[in-house]
Amino acid sequence: MDQNSARLASKPPVRTALNVLALCFALSVVGRGLGESFTVFLLPISESFGWDRAQVVSVYSLSALAGGLASPLVGRLFDRSGPRIVYSLGLLLLGSAFLTAAYAQKLWQFQVSLGLCVGLGIAFIGNVPNSILLGRWFGPRLPTAMAVVYSATGAGVLVLLPLSQIFIDRFGWRGAYQIFGGTALVLMLPLLLLPWRLFSTGSPSVARSAAADFIDEGWTLLSAMRHHAFWALFATFFFTAIGMYSLAAQVVAYLIDAGFPPLQAATAWGFSGVVLLFGMLGISWLDGIIGRRPSVLFSYALSIAGIVMLWLLQWYPNLWLLTGFVVCFGSMIGSRGPLLTATAMKIFRGKQVGTIYGAIAIGSGLGSAFGSWSGGLIHDLTHSYNPLIAFALVSVLLGMIPFLVVPALRR
Repeated sequence: MDQNSARLASKPPVRTALNVLALCFALSVVGRGLGESFTVFLLPISESFGWDRAQVVSVYSLSALAGGLASPLVGRLFDRSGPRIVYSLGLLLLGSAFLTAAYAQKLWQFQVSLGLCVGLGIAFIGNVPNSILLGRWFGPRLPTAMAVVYSATGAGVLVLLPLSQIFIDRFGWRGAYQIFGGTALVLMLPLLLLPWRLFSTGSPSVARSAAADFIDEGWTLLSAMRHHAFWALFATFFFTAIGMYSLAAQVVAYLIDAGFPPLQAATAWGFSGVVLLFGMLGISWLDGIIGRRPSVLFSYALSIAGIVMLWLLQWYPNLWLLTGFVVCFGSMIGSRGPLLTATAMKIFRGKQVGTIYGAIAIGSGLGSAFGSWSGGLIHDLTHSYNPLIAFALVSVLLGMIPFLVVPALRR
């Protein structure tokens, strides 16, 4: 055991568990914040090259697609090589991708760097490895721990979106990408020095409890795919992601077109990070009070209210509507994730639950990719945001339907 591991081993397991939670939160802030910063770079890149919205948004779509499809592979690599290798590869991919994008001249270069490599980088430091690592420390409290980590998306948006706009105004979008890329690579050094042997071991009490309570229901990926709950959860992830990310990729551009100054637009959407933290924890808390299905349906109601407020902003661009949109829509981005994760873990529990959940989570990646790309295409074809908003609203409603009609999700 190295010196850092020996020192931390003397600490109570609770303190070490909180250190692991803080690490996962910080990595998620970096990953999701850098990924979502593309919404601020969308207009400058489009104006620099004269590309239409669908072409530029295709970069964001590829990022979501790559991250979603890589989820099962990341989980497998985590099991074989451990967190140090997985997280280090994530920062290496992110740093290299942003430095490459700073010198890109062709659309395909942006698609490879900011699309494929950033998507893979986010997956390597994202929810799949975090859920495995946190599961070793929090056991039955994993949904609460994951709610905290999911809220890191909001913290990343809050910090990095306004910061992106400031960097763009001062250094240009290429200079901003150089800063982001260099920072990600520098962060690799302290990451490599952490006591990973201790972090990987997990809490002894959680391990004993898991061994005593473990029940293998005998699920395999093929048998799970023959169950209606698998496809219901897949559909919920897929359609909800379409609805949320068809708008999220263009929110800053929409607000600017509605008359808000660029920095104010980026800052306002960045504040979705503040409300997302409360949304994540609030919906998880509500789950314990009124049950899972009512909590999930309430979250959808708030998302729909936010979409309506966004639609009204083009005619009434005021701070009241803007605040209402950020609170209702922003607080619910990803808020259903911990509950859907817990639902999948409960239904398909067993030795292959990680593989099964990873396959279900592909729906989120596919939906995010299709939603962001189709949102840009709809805007280009119609030269209006109204069809895009209607498309997002219908998609969110479709994502909600499984919790209304599927027996396994109604219990």
